[in-house]
Order: sequence, then C-alpha cells, then structure tokens
Amino acid sequence: MSTAPSSAPRTGPLSHLTILDATRVRAGPTAIRTFADLGARVIKLEIPPGAPGGDDMIGGRDHNRADYENLHRNKESLTLNMKAPEGLAILHALVKEADVFIENYRPDVKHRLGIGPDDLRALNPRLIYASISGFGQDGPYANWPGFDSIAQGMGGLMSVTGQPSEGPMRVGIPIADLCAGHFCAQAIMAALLERSVTGEGQWVHTSLLESQIAMLDFQAAQWLIDRKVPRSTGNEHPLTVPTGVFETRDGHLNLAAIGQTMWKRLCEALELPQLVDEPGFGSDPERVCNRARVNAAIGAAFKTRSTAEWTERLLKAGVPCGPIYTVDHMFEDPQVKHLGMARPMQHPELGEIEVVGLPMQFSRHPRSAGPLVPAPHQGDHTDAILGGLGYGAEQIAALRSQFVV
Repeated sequence: MSTAPSSAPRTGPLSHLTILDATRVRAGPTAIRTFADLGARVIKLEIPPGAPGGDDMIGGRDHNRADYENLHRNKESLTLNMKAPEGLAILHALVKEADVFIENYRPDVKHRLGIGPDDLRALNPRLIYASISGFGQDGPYANWPGFDSIAQGMGGLMSVTGQPSEGPMRVGIPIADLCAGHFCAQAIMAALLERSVTGEGQWVHTSLLESQIAMLDFQAAQWLIDRKVPRSTGNEHPLTVPTGVFETRDGHLNLAAIGQTMWKRLCEALELPQLVDEPGFGSDPERVCNRARVNAAIGAAFKTRSTAEWTERLLKAGVPCGPIYTVDHMFEDPQVKHLGMARPMQHPELGEIEVVGLPMQFSRHPRSAGPLVPAPHQGDHTDAILGGLGYGAEQIAALRSQFVV
C-alpha cells in the first residue's frame, strides 16, 4: 500500500520523514511544527465531525485564526476516530510506514485506547513514539491535567518573575508549553539519529513540568549547589548590576553591563568616570548589594539623551544595550527584516499573510526556497490519505457515515 503525499513533493532536510501528529493544544503542535517546516510530511490526526470530542486548539481555528495558521502550517489533516476498530485499523496501516508518532494525551489514555508505545512499536519497531504530558508519564501527579500557567507556577518560574513587590508573575508567553515542544523535538531528533545506527525506534517523552524546571537553568542551580532560594528582581539580572530597563529622554533602554570591564566602559560612556572607584561599586557582588544606589547614580544620566542616541553611543563603547519594542515595531526593525522572521504565506481565503519563521538557517536548504502551506481545514486530506492506503470511494463514504473518518 502506498501512502504517497497527497500534496506537492516536499523539500527540506527532513523531507524523507513521515510523522503522525495526534497532539492538541500547543506543546505537541509546537514540536511537530519544526519538522513540518523542515520538510517532513506531517499528518494531523483529528476527531471527525460529529464524533465526541474535538480539536482543543485554544480559541478554535475560527476564533483564533492567526494562532491556528501559525501553529499548524505545512500539515495534512486526516479525520480519524481511533476508538472505532475501523479507525484503529487505519492508524495501524499508517504506523507501519511512519517514522514518528506523537501524542499528548493524559498518560493513561493511550494505553486504554490500545495505541501506547508498545502497541504501535510492535507494528513498526523503527517507530519513534513521542509523548508530552503535564507532569510526567508516572508519579503522584501523572494524571493531573497539564496547563502552561500551572507548570510555570509549579516549575518555579513565577517565583523569579516580576517586580519583587508584586508577587508571583506569569511570563507573557506560554513558555512551558513551548519549551516542552522544543525539548520533545530535540528528543525525537536524537532518537532518529540513534535509529540510524541501531535500526530500532524507541519511546521518548517529556513534560511541561520537567521542561519548565530545565529552563530555570542558573536559577535552579543556585538552589541545588548553593542552597540559595532565588527571588524575583524585576527587569534586572539577579547576579550582576547594572542591567535592566532605564528611562531615557524619549522612552526606555535595555542595558546589560555585565562584569567589571563593561561597568568601566559604561561609566566612561555616561561621562561618570568617578563611579568606577565609588565605594561599594567595585565588583558585581558589591554592586548587587548596592543595586538601588548604582541604578540611581546612572539613571539620571540616561534621561539626558534619546534611546537611539544612547544605543549608538553605548554600542560604540562596547556596552550591550538595545531598544525595547512592541511586537509591531519589532517586526519593522531592519535586522529582523534581514533575518526573514516574518515568512510570507499565500492563503486561499486570507490572501497573502505572514507567519513567524523557523529560527534556523541551513546552507543547503534556504528557508525561502519553498512556499509555506496554509494550515489545513479539518479533514482536508482524508480522502487522499485513505486512497493512498487502498481505500475506495465507497469505502471512504461508508467510514464517513459511521463517523470513523
């Protein structure tokens, strides 16, 4: 049986891969978007219209169209009820020729459905089976529902975010979801590399909680090694001063004068050379202890010039800094335009739109070489995919009438 792509041939470094995507919401789709953008054939498995349940995309594909198009581009859509025996048979046929199957159900669901890693890898030992959960595949919280904001709180991030006087603060993006997706993609890539040596697939999994804890990085290390509980420091770096946001004559500037060399350069650029030898300002640890005094000493100087003037002056002096953009201004920045992070995509209903580009560059696979494909409507490719498996038109119609597809 052939499962040839139902759309135009794909290009890209991963165009030889076929991935079955049974994920919903954000973490799983984020993981697989990387593969789709790099050329892999991705078949998005969705619950058929009329069957119980549905796509849990936040806001829905109509109410949050921008999010849906950005998240699910370059995929095919197959409606499939895996609870029905006929639907399970279709899944098995796809699995036999797939490279990756990914899901983000609660840990017990896949086993109850008979689509767990042992079940599917028995059909295809080369299959990479990937799972994303809220809190892990086992343990006391394994079956808790996983949501980004909950993982941010339990993973320690909210305790080190925001102004010290305001209490815990959630980050402005679903960072636990996104990082779980990216870590899962890395795990899949590693398993694919290992398979090229051994010929065997395996089960890889991560969770929102694990990913969020890993992203704490040096903040987590402060506790594990030094037994120091990190606290929020607002826009400033907890271990080095001066950093953070300073008011200028016409706005704000982001500053990262890390270490003694940068501190000296900053004082010279601010025309405040006397601050270099100011008692309590002689090292990062000293400046951390005197954070308020340091910021007050340099803050008045920043108000005398515009953000653009300070940016030019400080960069010339070798001091890291930059403006603080709203999203619209960020996409207008000449460097952002040069990097091509806003990718054009022709949409049959919306016309030419733009989506967020993949932040990777390949010398032999320029990301501008092939057009992006809009996110599919539910079941757009069902007939073509089933036809590739050998199903005839009458069989497909019967399956549809039974809400199998």
